[in-house]
Amino acid sequence: MGDLTPEQMRRMHDFAEQLAELAEHQEDQWKVQTTDGQIFLTMMSPTAPHGLNVVRLRRQIEAQTPEVMALNDTNMGDPQTGLTKVPDLMVIAEEDTDDTAKVVNSRDVLMVVEVVSRTNSLTDIRDKLHDYPRMGVPLYVVVDPRKDKRTVTVHSDSSAGPDGTRYRKTVPYSFGDIVTAGRWTLDTSTLKSYPADW
Repeated sequence: MGDLTPEQMRRMHDFAEQLAELAEHQEDQWKVQTTDGQIFLTMMSPTAPHGLNVVRLRRQIEAQTPEVMALNDTNMGDPQTGLTKVPDLMVIAEEDTDDTAKVVNSRDVLMVVEVVSRTNSLTDIRDKLHDYPRMGVPLYVVVDPRKDKRTVTVHSDSSAGPDGTRYRKTVPYSFGDIVTAGRWTLDTSTLKSYPADW
């Protein structure tokens, strides 16, 4: 899809916000996210291993850097691209948080961590890998607990090039490794894999 005009981006962002407000009042929880001129509604149905992985990583991050907040399932938007996401975990300096804002400004986010879902893995592996550097997120960590993967990948060093703004450095790890992600060191030995029969 071609580039949107600023007016189209604003309208899409406003519509996504209206959908997010409607989703808040539904019995089931929904994520409202945008990418390349499209709005995606995803029903949130995290599994126990998914939730445990998010909590264990959040605790490590906050223990190492008490001046940050690691927020999970919180709306994040970019005023420049108009893109909106709801990361599993985003890290932001506590002094940069605005408790009156509807969304966290992605340009203030220090790191995003996504735990790959069993059912829509391409969202984290392809779509968000494409969008997060454009949204100004400096570090993107992808945790993949699927039985045939069991990996943690750190994406960093985003810059513009002929192929657009992309992460230029990718470092793969396996479950059990000590992962270096910016100023954080993450012990992945406590991460849970999805069961073999999934």
